[in-house]
Amino acid sequence: MCFKSTKNKSGFTLIELLVVISIIGLLTTVAVVGLNNAKRKSRDTRRMADIQQLRLALEFCQDNSGRYPTEAAGVTLGDAAHDCLNGSDGFTTSGCADAYMKEVPADPLSTGDYAYIYTSADGLSYQIDFYTESTVEGIDCTSGCTITPTGIQ
Repeated sequence: MCFKSTKNKSGFTLIELLVVISIIGLLTTVAVVGLNNAKRKSRDTRRMADIQQLRLALEFCQDNSGRYPTEAAGVTLGDAAHDCLNGSDGFTTSGCADAYMKEVPADPLSTGDYAYIYTSADGLSYQIDFYTESTVEGIDCTSGCTITPTGIQ
């Protein structure tokens, strides 16, 4: 008597599994890289918007009081000691109810080089130093930029 094998071969071979796993790994890597680039661009766009908001608030302050807030040593904006822009006290934590800017923005990363540093020795002009992680709107601030009343330098 002759018997035929009735076993069904079901499942995947080792090679098929390795190919599928490597494709999934490659797709995951591409997605993570794309997500990191999107996060970086989002932070840079926020930085540019923050700087423009700060510039506008400082111009209102200068129009009303005739000067910019004086901070000769330079202060980190948005930290616990400088979280609002008050016309009489400059960047402070008090008098925020009638401030030009009730919440001074901090850099999205706020670590290392990434911080907004405000300086004004005489109140006649000011500068805010900041960094970006990539080129934004044709402006490369990856090694630092300064904004003054006349614009970004």
